[in-house]
This record gives sequence, structure tokens and C-alpha cells, in this order.
Amino acid sequence: MKRTPTAELLDTDAGTPEEVAASLADLRWFNRWFGGLQPTRRMIKHVAQTAGVTSLSMLEVAAGSGYVADATRRFVARQGIRVEITLLDRLASHMANGGRSVVGDALALPFRDSSFELVSCNLFAHHLSSEQMVQFVTEGLRVCRKAVLINDLIRHPLHMALAVAGVPLYRSRITRHDAPASVRQAYTKQEMCEILRNTHAVRVEMGSYYLFRMGVIVWKA
Repeated sequence: MKRTPTAELLDTDAGTPEEVAASLADLRWFNRWFGGLQPTRRMIKHVAQTAGVTSLSMLEVAAGSGYVADATRRFVARQGIRVEITLLDRLASHMANGGRSVVGDALALPFRDSSFELVSCNLFAHHLSSEQMVQFVTEGLRVCRKAVLINDLIRHPLHMALAVAGVPLYRSRITRHDAPASVRQAYTKQEMCEILRNTHAVRVEMGSYYLFRMGVIVWKA
């Protein structure tokens, strides 16, 4: 199945405020029930154990409402790991009120070098071309002190079939368009590895998770 870059409607808020809100609710539903939370939880726990720390600061890029970051924070807190989160999104309309949030460009992060232990993203990497991916990870490595975490989809024909089959369940017409589009332009694990070879990472760890999810830890030197 060849990767096919496809514009997604939520990228430009191409819908009414109600449709955008419904699509963001769909994303929360996907992440809660279809494996979206597990990769980030496990990666944070692995970084904390590897670094021998119980407290981490994390920048969540393309955060939207911040649901994944907040759910992850609450989960790892029960395991003794404290995560202080800052959210970044290019549109203020995507972010929930409250908490630490910044409007900014993921490819030119508005932070000083080594501002956070971790830079994380969820369902963002597949929106990027390979060149943009290198740019984003390079920026993430600049801003982080330990690692960049990538939680994203894996492109596969069966995954595409599931995305299409789920269309009647989605709340928003935006999701009905964007869900299959996301799978079409997602990367395989091999493609992701090849792209990340062009960054300054000291090493890359990659895992597969439930329902065609990948979790990638890009370690800083």
C-alpha cells in the first residue's frame, strides 16, 4: 500500500465550530478505546526508568485539546512518575481552556534549547512529509534534554479497511474524511526508521502497539 499524502480537513478547521468540536471528540474516542494512549504511557515510563528519574517536563506538540497528554499524566502519576506538561498547537481553537498552552509552529518551536526533558506528539507525524519530519525531530531534539516521543499510525491495508468500516460511527463529517486520509498518509515502521536516520539522534527505539500504532523514542545525545 503506497503512501498517499492527503490534505485533512481538521488541519485547516474546514468546517463549522460544531463539526470541529465533534471531530476532536472523535479523536479522544479513538485514543481512549483504540490504543492511542498506550504508546505514550509506555514510552514515558521507559524514559523515566532509563534516566532514573521520577519527574519529567514534557512539551506536547500539535496537542489539540491535550486529552492524550493529560490522560497520560494522570496514568503515570499513579505509577510514581510526575509529568509537567506544556501544550503547543498552531490553532488556539483546538486547545482546551486552562493549563499551560502555547500557540506556535511545530517546525519552529518557540522555546530555548533544552527547555523540556521530553518533546512528544500524537497523531501528528503522518501529517508531515519526510523533509518536514526531519525538521520537526531536529527542532524537538534541540528543545528537549532527553528524547522526542512519536505516537502515530502504521499504514497497512487492514488498517485502511478498519478506518473505512468505522465511517458510520464517526460524529463529524470531518472525521469521516480525515480518518481514511490519515491511514493513507501514515508511515510504515521501516519508512520512519529511514527518515530518522537523517536526524542527529544518538539512537532510535521503536515499538508496535495495538491496532496499528507505533511508538518511537528518538534519543538525544
